[in-house]
Amino acid sequence: MGKVREVTEEQSGGLTGAKGITFIRRPAARSTARLKVAKRRIPRSGLTREIVLSPLARLVLEERYLRKDENGRVIETPEEMFLRVARHVAQAENSSDASEWEGRFFTTMASLEFLPNSPCLMNAGSELGQLGACFVLPVKDSLDEIFTTLKHAALVNKSGGGTGFSFSRLRPKDDVVASTGGVASGPVSFMRVFDAATAEIKQGGRRRGANMGILRVDHPDILDFVRAKSKPGVLEQFNISVGLTDEFMQKAATGDEYETINPRTGKPGGRLCARDVWTQIAEQAWKTGEPGIIFIDRVNQTNPTPCLGEIEATNPCGEQPLLPYESCILGSVNLSAMVSNQQIDWKRLGETVSVAVRFLDDVIDVNRYPLLQIERMSKGNRKIGLGIMGLAHMLAKLGIPYDSQNAIETAEKVMRFISEHALQESRQLAKERGSFPNFKKSVYAERGEPRLRNATRTTVAPTGTISIIANTSSGIEPIFSVAYKRKALDHEFLVFDPVFKGMAESGGVFSDQLGEEIAANGSLVGIKGVPDDLKALFKTAYEIPPEQHVRMQAAVQRYTDNAVSKTVNLPRTAKVEDVERVFRLAHSLGCEGITVFRQGSRAAVLSSGERDRQYVTMRERPKLTSGFTEKFESGCGSLYIHVSQDKDGLLEVFSNLGRGGGCPAQSEATARLVSLCLRCNVDPQEIVRQLEGMRCPTASRRRAEGKPVDVLSCPDAIAQAILRTMNRGGGKVPVTESSEVCPRCGGPREPGRCGVCLACWEGGCDGS
Repeated sequence: MGKVREVTEEQSGGLTGAKGITFIRRPAARSTARLKVAKRRIPRSGLTREIVLSPLARLVLEERYLRKDENGRVIETPEEMFLRVARHVAQAENSSDASEWEGRFFTTMASLEFLPNSPCLMNAGSELGQLGACFVLPVKDSLDEIFTTLKHAALVNKSGGGTGFSFSRLRPKDDVVASTGGVASGPVSFMRVFDAATAEIKQGGRRRGANMGILRVDHPDILDFVRAKSKPGVLEQFNISVGLTDEFMQKAATGDEYETINPRTGKPGGRLCARDVWTQIAEQAWKTGEPGIIFIDRVNQTNPTPCLGEIEATNPCGEQPLLPYESCILGSVNLSAMVSNQQIDWKRLGETVSVAVRFLDDVIDVNRYPLLQIERMSKGNRKIGLGIMGLAHMLAKLGIPYDSQNAIETAEKVMRFISEHALQESRQLAKERGSFPNFKKSVYAERGEPRLRNATRTTVAPTGTISIIANTSSGIEPIFSVAYKRKALDHEFLVFDPVFKGMAESGGVFSDQLGEEIAANGSLVGIKGVPDDLKALFKTAYEIPPEQHVRMQAAVQRYTDNAVSKTVNLPRTAKVEDVERVFRLAHSLGCEGITVFRQGSRAAVLSSGERDRQYVTMRERPKLTSGFTEKFESGCGSLYIHVSQDKDGLLEVFSNLGRGGGCPAQSEATARLVSLCLRCNVDPQEIVRQLEGMRCPTASRRRAEGKPVDVLSCPDAIAQAILRTMNRGGGKVPVTESSEVCPRCGGPREPGRCGVCLACWEGGCDGS
């Protein structure tokens, strides 16, 4: 019988802390409901070894996955969770085989060799019963259809799924609305409606929803869309991507103009310079990490059922292109677990792939779909998305640096192996159960290929928190950090990359002091006492050249039916031209999409080590601002303070001393620094707290002489002017949230627009 073992600090794979800190959180006392679950037998083909979970994995399971009673107490162990999922999914098997497959499913998950997407772990065997991660819903050009889709999106989000939309069919801004005689507000305005609705819905009671918004580059409103997230606080529940066509890519290279198309009429809506649009896309991606890119023509070249429609959108992380009302069940093989004696265990990998494909196909049948239309499309094409996680850890165990040609070749070889075995298993399932219903309408039938159970088999997702559960690196990404500090219960402890920690201990180079140095630095760069071979194996995301990121994605894409989620991390010093180079390389190498994230973009960056310093992206100053000028009597005479603002809040402060003398340079310098803070979205109230009440000897002396003085100093005057402007409605500047700083706890998030917080596990587009 399998057991859940409480692991020690040394066994945890990288959790280290100060004396007196308890690392093992034992489950709460069992309720009656939990006792009933615990008495269930482990299936006869069940786990034959202990389930070893890191303390961090146990924490995330207790926080988000394990069942709780009405008082919020955990009433399920990880073993019981895996058993619950295995038993529920095995119901799709023949009754005579169900127990056997229940055991195999349980073993594969409990050994952390394969994990399904988060909704499956959360909802299998529950009343909700929605197990899918990825959905695409159509957005058509009428008010009734738009709000019908909004209602459907709410149901999907509530059930735990992420939704993707193409807004390309909506008529452009200021276009005619014949039924009312008015004008249309355009796609971006309706995206804000969808965004607001999503913000109010928590998925399955456990996490917030996530959306993808896509607009074709030939839509007349494309430039509004590209700039839609340039300001803080806008479309926070959306990732956005531009659908680029092959024609646009050619004209962007030559600098030619191209025609936009009004989707309402199908007629030209104007002409734009392709190179100008291209540059604006790259500039916004450089500034904020968005928009991403979807090469929409290439996506449709791999559409297995083109007769059923054109693919226009993807799921929130971009790895799953889907037809309207399609969904996809995702899961990932842990490649790190497939290494034995510094070699890939191909036999074990093949067996895991076969079990995983069968598991995901069974999920389609036991799933409870949020809409009838989604059930019909999902069962008609039976798409599944088996992916990988732990690639970086696998490479490290094999002694292969991530930024080497050997790494690319190894990743491609592994993905080819997985793809071939997934195809083989899908064909075997088609013999047993029949092909997917739309097979005769597919490209496979046209080519005369053998029957298939699933229209697609492979997808590479970012893996979010399931990689934390598996204690491995996420998706196909490099490691995020060799070590970082995590706070819990007023204590601070270090979390190390588990593979690095194991290798460093084996090599006799690990120590607590070394750990502190690495955590302070964030990487191994400049750390003494670490051998060069270890440094080469454990380079972090920003140390990997951008071209290597793209080539890795392209190598995996060659043997992936759907698409690949990958963030190309750029250093803070990268230029817009570097973003353009990444986009062009991704297109030339056959990627279906691409996302970049420049260190320090969006807002203050706080992650680890060198990135503990704060870098900011300033708001651009508009040509026209409004504001108020206040006159104060200071210690140096009449002082005029002007506070200006734009539609996003306070923007600048100017100061001017009259003829009384004093120190105008110091006053002006203070005003300039305050202006810099405001444009970098520092909270004005914090600025006031820092400046208010500061005293100047000249002001004190003048007051003692009985002369009129309104303020204690020039900085105090600036604070008073800001306060009065805010009281007049100037408002608070919204603080921008960086994707490298968790908005919930301020902890470190993996770099990228879908990064999961490593402290509280917020975010992460966790359908994966």
